[in-house]
Amino acid sequence: MVHVPGAVLGLAASHEAAVARTVPPQVPRPLGQPVRGTRHVCAALAALTESARRELLTFDDPAAGLRQPVPEPFLELAGACVRTAAERVRTVRQVVPRHALGRVTAADVGVVARLPGRARLTESIPFKMIVVDRAVAAVPLDLELLCNGLLLIRDPVIVQALVRAHRAWWESGQDVGEAAAPHALPPRLRPVLEAMVAGLTDETAAARLGISGRTYSRRVGELLAALGTTSRFRAGVEAARRGWV
Repeated sequence: MVHVPGAVLGLAASHEAAVARTVPPQVPRPLGQPVRGTRHVCAALAALTESARRELLTFDDPAAGLRQPVPEPFLELAGACVRTAAERVRTVRQVVPRHALGRVTAADVGVVARLPGRARLTESIPFKMIVVDRAVAAVPLDLELLCNGLLLIRDPVIVQALVRAHRAWWESGQDVGEAAAPHALPPRLRPVLEAMVAGLTDETAAARLGISGRTYSRRVGELLAALGTTSRFRAGVEAARRGWV
């Protein structure tokens, strides 16, 4: 057994105490940075999407704003940010719940439809989310609306977990183009719809299209049936909602 002099032990203890005083205690790193207030949220969202260079992944529900009030300027900014990023980055994948397309405007549907192969419908989404370049993510503090506040996440483990969640939903989804195909407007009814939207009388429309009044009336009936209504006014509203006009 080796005998260690007491003086040596005392010196070692003093050294350990000195080191403990100079090394700061380990403080747990926060998992995310909360951002609150419409102005700050808008700035954070703009900076986040502007930083995208390679990939943009989203869970989005355009109909969420119908359940709760969302400031119009925020809606415009959010849409513009995503569209601008989509034009710049190589990969954009948006996952949208199927029910949302039945409740958004024609303009909103058009935004999604203009991303062929990069937007998919699923039965639901777990929460709203944006992930940029697999390096930083933003989720709403209430998991519903970004305008109510968001959490910026840079922790690599959590970000990768969110990327995996997005991949699982993406692989289970259906391309927007495939989902919309069964509801496409038959080509022979396009001139009829345009005549109705223009407010032409049946006689004028039939003459302009070079068909009989009976044929035109029959096609109007087909168009109303395709739109699921017997009202010409409602037909116009439904056609706009589907992005047919």
